[in-house]
Amino acid sequence: MEQSTGGGYHGIPRWIYAIAAAGGLFVLLPLAAMAARVNWPQFIPLITSESSLTALGLSLRTSAASTALCIVFGVPLALVLARSTFPGQRLLRAFVLLPLVLPPVVGGIALLYTFGRQGLLGRSLEVAGIQIAFSTTAVVLAQTFVALPFLVVSLEGALRTAGGRYEAVAATLGARPTTVLRRVTLPLVLPGLASGAVLSFARSLGEFGATLTFAGSLQGVTRTLPLEIYLQRETDADAAVALSLVLVAVAVTVVGLTYRRPGTPGRRSVLEGPGLAGAGAEGAGLQGSAAGGRPGGTR
Repeated sequence: MEQSTGGGYHGIPRWIYAIAAAGGLFVLLPLAAMAARVNWPQFIPLITSESSLTALGLSLRTSAASTALCIVFGVPLALVLARSTFPGQRLLRAFVLLPLVLPPVVGGIALLYTFGRQGLLGRSLEVAGIQIAFSTTAVVLAQTFVALPFLVVSLEGALRTAGGRYEAVAATLGARPTTVLRRVTLPLVLPGLASGAVLSFARSLGEFGATLTFAGSLQGVTRTLPLEIYLQRETDADAAVALSLVLVAVAVTVVGLTYRRPGTPGRRSVLEGPGLAGAGAEGAGLQGSAAGGRPGGTR
């Protein structure tokens, strides 16, 4: 039976709910099975051991650093892909999104042959006394490589959804491209940028294959939480399960904060964000500046 709520169409066949429930169980049952195997009496000692805390702290630090790099590289990439047209644009998008489908170990090998001692750039860096492979820097680069597409996809989608109307108005009123970017574009797509950054952080936190291949597994240097779980699985299954649950809890929290409903009190949706809410005020300010700067304009 078709249903309508708030003027929107929400008619979903009942059999769709059955398939959706099966899909949800497919994801939830393995997590429930893992939670059932946790040694709860020893849970706190297992996750607070020195090696576990060291790995968790390293994961959080490197994930934060890789997220910052994703923002630095991802925002310009998303802007170029969403706001411009040029030969080879589809090819650039394909290469930027390649890590989404590429096996992480392949990405690790590619990074190793780029920044390793005998790599494309590694030899020059070695001469300068800079060693990247098998260091904490290598962990950050590996995480950035696999997490960057998440931010680009989220931000490019937000930019295309927002359109360029307000930017065009600001440019017509005399604002320079940098001013338009800073005062109109970025506030307009800030929720999309935040979502992409959080997803990049979550992906970095769970990175394994590229990190192991490019950075190795040195305790306190490159052994992140996923690597610690892998090693503990061979020697202490209870510790591996407990740490896995911690990683799941952190990831669920991060993703849950990203996907809170737009209508939640205290939060705004993309269309209600600071960009659109303040676009009128920004446009008025730009208009006043442009009018004041024109010959014959009123001051």
